[in-house]
Amino acid sequence: MRKLSELHIGEAGIIHSFENDEIFLKLMEMGCIPGEAIRVEQVAPLGDPISISVAGYQLSLRKDEAESIWITNN
Repeated sequence: MRKLSELHIGEAGIIHSFENDEIFLKLMEMGCIPGEAIRVEQVAPLGDPISISVAGYQLSLRKDEAESIWITNN
């Protein structure tokens, strides 16, 4: 397993779990649920934020939010 923040542009995976319970509900409301496919689409020049594709739409996450999402390979 890897953290979402460790992926590069074009890499994808499946959401496995969340490390930080404080933003767990916020991420779930945005479509980041365990078992959902996720793909890194863009990364800002300084690395924060990142743009991901999840649940059929584009979502922008801060790096600290991406660090709390554990993913597995497809």
